[in-house]
Amino acid sequence: MNYIVLDLEWNQGTGGKRGQLKEMPFEIIEIGAIKMDSQFNVIGEFNQIICPSVYTNMHRVTQKLIQIEMEELERGRPFQEVFAEFCSWCGEDYMFCTWGPLDLIELQRNMRYYRIPAFSDRPFPFLDVQKIFAIGFEDKTARHTLEYAVDFLNIEKDIPFHRAFSDSYYTAKVLAKCPKEALAYVSYDVFSLPRNKSQEVHVMFPDYVKHISRLFKSKDSIMADREIMSTKCFRCQKLAKRKIKWFTPNGKHYLSVSYCPDHGYLKAKIRIKKDENGKLYVVKTMRFITDEEVAEIVAKRNLAKQKNMTKPAN
Repeated sequence: MNYIVLDLEWNQGTGGKRGQLKEMPFEIIEIGAIKMDSQFNVIGEFNQIICPSVYTNMHRVTQKLIQIEMEELERGRPFQEVFAEFCSWCGEDYMFCTWGPLDLIELQRNMRYYRIPAFSDRPFPFLDVQKIFAIGFEDKTARHTLEYAVDFLNIEKDIPFHRAFSDSYYTAKVLAKCPKEALAYVSYDVFSLPRNKSQEVHVMFPDYVKHISRLFKSKDSIMADREIMSTKCFRCQKLAKRKIKWFTPNGKHYLSVSYCPDHGYLKAKIRIKKDENGKLYVVKTMRFITDEEVAEIVAKRNLAKQKNMTKPAN
């Protein structure tokens, strides 16, 4: 399998939301990519400018960031033509690698606008090199800029940043230096969400599990789903006894703690998210935690209870 290290540049409307096309808020104007083999040796390069058809005036932020003029874009080729060439260049067996998840989302929005089928009808794996870098070198949750990672790893800065090819070039160099064990932490693109239970994502990582659910009509239907709300030990597959019931510390996600007599305390976290049409889906993670971490969650629950008690009645 090869790795396609991808970076995009895009333009947007100059009149705020009034000048923005809802179906495609960002129009891709450049595709840059590096192809690497399974040993992370560079075996190919791709760099193409796209002539815009929607946003034909350059947004000032875009122009300042990537230093590109509309005259250069007008000499580019249509998105459909460049994308077809890109797909042919990628080949058959590959995995995308990007700095953060946004490039794949915007690429597929552009594909949909031009009636090009999405890469998959369900979430598919890719390497988020920004996350891989944090897992390999920092505290796993930190998210830094690409230039920060290049400086951290003492990578020579021999071409300017903020163009699609140069950023894919540096992302590939960062990826090649990341610990190979960190590559086990694949991400999942959620442009196409599971349509039914059989398409849901269940993935086990070295120290936690993740579940990406199908779409639900309401929060109540999520809370009524037994699989989502259960806390089964992912090592022995036995139901773990609930020690802290589900609660929300901030209204953004839900936490619970259960106990497996063979493997210890298990923290479950549910994040309820919306798709483009306002329908709901769940990203659920579970991991084992220490007694100290259990105490921290107890403190969060108690604080949440106090806040609820002090809320004014309707």
